Amino acid sequence: MHGPAPAGWLLVALCLAMGAYCLLRMRSSLSEQRTGAGGEALMGFAMALMAVPAAALTPPAALWWAYIAVFGVAAAYEVLRARRSAHHLHHMVGALAMVYMSLAMASPGASGGGHHGSAGVPLLTGTLLVYYAAYVLRSGLRLMPTATAGAPLPSPAPVTITVTGWGDRTELAMACRLSMGIAMFAMLLTM
Repeated sequence: MHGPAPAGWLLVALCLAMGAYCLLRMRSSLSEQRTGAGGEALMGFAMALMAVPAAALTPPAALWWAYIAVFGVAAAYEVLRARRSAHHLHHMVGALAMVYMSLAMASPGASGGGHHGSAGVPLLTGTLLVYYAAYVLRSGLRLMPTATAGAPLPSPAPVTITVTGWGDRTELAMACRLSMGIAMFAMLLTM
């Protein structure tokens, strides 16, 4: 990352927390929580390593080529899964964004010997920034509670509370995806 080191470390912490929560979601009893959680965990941990400030760590160029291979395969896999759910298209865009950033970091002109690389292609970077800005805004709006203006609040009904694990909390999964979108936006912004 080209930004200040404290911001880089905060991004590392955010991405590690997202990756850890996604691992927790893989143990969920709800199949919709487990679907894609492994890929999101991989993305979170990979983004954490990518966000480490250049002054602290300079990974070998081979790491970026491994990222390109892994996320290239992940993008192809998500294309196949997109037939069942449009959400997988978002995962495909994320995997391709990781390929793009890894290519920029592996390029010979990248600063720091292949770490936290060049600016990439401005048009592609701009397109990805617009995509992630829209994704973050849309996801943030979906997390906001909705109420009709002037409508009376409904009377309380008996509530049955089912204790579920942390991996079963859909609002936390949505917040995790929102955080991952913000992190991706921040990483693209520093290219």
